[in-house]
Amino acid sequence: MKTLVVVLGPTGVGKTDLCLQIAEHLKTPIINADSRQIFTELPIGTAAPTPEQQRRVAHYFVGSHHIQDYYSASKFENEVMCLLQNHLFQTSDIALMSGGSMMYIDAVCNGIDDIPTVDEETRRLMTDRLAQEGLPALAEELRMLDPEHYEIVDKNNPRRIVHALEICHMTGKTYSFFRTNSQKERPFKILKIGLNRPREELYERINKRVLQMMQIGLEEEARNVYPLKGLNALNTVGYKELFNYFDGNIDKDESVRQIQSNSRRYMRKQLTWFKKDDRIQWFNPENSKEIINYIDTSI
Repeated sequence: MKTLVVVLGPTGVGKTDLCLQIAEHLKTPIINADSRQIFTELPIGTAAPTPEQQRRVAHYFVGSHHIQDYYSASKFENEVMCLLQNHLFQTSDIALMSGGSMMYIDAVCNGIDDIPTVDEETRRLMTDRLAQEGLPALAEELRMLDPEHYEIVDKNNPRRIVHALEICHMTGKTYSFFRTNSQKERPFKILKIGLNRPREELYERINKRVLQMMQIGLEEEARNVYPLKGLNALNTVGYKELFNYFDGNIDKDESVRQIQSNSRRYMRKQLTWFKKDDRIQWFNPENSKEIINYIDTSI
């Protein structure tokens, strides 16, 4: 039976190095499930696989889009399913996907609701309204139009609020109307491998990685995209904090400290999400032989 091996875990845990070993063992490329590594302008801040690593093993969805491009978990689901069915599973019984973006992984493994694609005019209108009116005003409008979704949405996340309003305005129906949360059947087996380390070790790895990013050019990378800082793609840890520094609100050292702190917070959020899935088999990424043996005996 065709099998999709999914290697997931929090930021900084060591997915990239391990997946290179697994991909070479399985003789398969890597499908990247990171919602920001797809953007070609952001290789440093997203810790995207390096050109050398991509020469070692072929990767899909790394640097494949621009930050101005609209992208979503739904589009990712459609494109990965086409890639698997029309290409990867045509030549092999095994495919490998790796990443830490919870919604993207769930979209491929479980499916995502068929919510209409927002047209450019509506998207542009809501982006302008967010800039002019602010998030609290749009959140209040969502409360009036779709109180059911308002109760569960992250009210501090402009992307979530704006997208729900886009659907309301474009379709004349509530965002809740389109959310069924039904799981789709997949014509292949899914083998989930979770990577984790002791919490203090993860904290130390994240702190060091942020410093390394700064050393190799994260500040310059952020300055290059600063004129486009309002884009959703840049509402991301590592860029938001540096933009705040560029705006003169904090100093550089404080921006680095905030990147470290917010990266650790995101890591905890990822683990909380993943721990709800009892289909995940957990490993320390240092145990590569054990992980590869588990894959070999499970597929």
